[in-house]
Amino acid sequence: MTVAIDRATGRRSGERPPRPGLGQRLKNGYQRYWYAYAMIAPVVVVLGVLVGYPLVRGFYLTLTDANSLNSARTIGVNHIDATYKFIGLDNYQDILFGPTAYDRFWSHFLWTVFWTAACVTLHYVIGLGLAMMLDQKLRGRTVYRLLLVLPWAVPTFVTVFSWRIMLADSGVLNQILGALHLPQPQWLEDTFWQRFAAIMVNTWCGVPFMMLSLLGGLQSIDSSLYEAAEMDGASTWQRFRHVTLPGLRSVSSTVVLLGVIWTFNQFAIIFLLFGPTGAPDAQILVTWAYFLGFGQQPRDFAQSAAYGVLLLSILTVFTSFYFRWLKRNDQLAV
Repeated sequence: MTVAIDRATGRRSGERPPRPGLGQRLKNGYQRYWYAYAMIAPVVVVLGVLVGYPLVRGFYLTLTDANSLNSARTIGVNHIDATYKFIGLDNYQDILFGPTAYDRFWSHFLWTVFWTAACVTLHYVIGLGLAMMLDQKLRGRTVYRLLLVLPWAVPTFVTVFSWRIMLADSGVLNQILGALHLPQPQWLEDTFWQRFAAIMVNTWCGVPFMMLSLLGGLQSIDSSLYEAAEMDGASTWQRFRHVTLPGLRSVSSTVVLLGVIWTFNQFAIIFLLFGPTGAPDAQILVTWAYFLGFGQQPRDFAQSAAYGVLLLSILTVFTSFYFRWLKRNDQLAV
């Protein structure tokens, strides 16, 4: 049997060429897509400076006992070098399993989970109801949209300060309740009402985004599906369950994930509504981390950074399981 050999390459006829090494593949990719790398290079540099370095630096601080007394600082013309030392995972051990672990971490963690679940649920339910209303042919629909989007357009600090004034003991809300001979809660003093007020204000701020996102999803659903369901005798609830909700699946999965991440880390509303030291039982993890790092003396930089790493880890784990759950549901739906 005669085997033909290519004189140019020295390989037998039909023989596959050897796979290039990693270095050669990188070189070929760079030569082919150098312009793409040039376009994304500034973004990579900015993200590295603004996100990458602080993240690495913060994680390093979690492995030390750094605080405001042993960190490097300059007083006048005198520079004091840092004296904090490496302690490994002791900060995480103290936060999760230490003698004050429940008061300092787990109680805030449980409240943060409840706050996130309650707020996102209210955002979605109210936002979906308003989106379905605005999807109908109503007179003055544009005006209603503008009014409902207004809480989202107003800066958060303006909205929260306005609510703080209204929720004061002599605020507008208690005056209205008093005029109706109803109880006047201590919105900013009592723990239960502090938490209720925090959820209420965050719901007010978060519903418009959910409403607009779901309204866009509703308008993308083919109207012929509703017509076919109606011709088959489907009730309003059946059309909602079997047409509207499946049609909103992709939008809903995205906005719910964003809502969870934003609400879990919602610093501004809690901080502006109660201040850095007020309402200790209404503080969520991110505001508690701020208090440890900047609201007490000495400021505990290491534990504050450890809270930040734990927050990132919790959201990363949740996002991973969330995507797996969505993928499994999509497979079951098919």
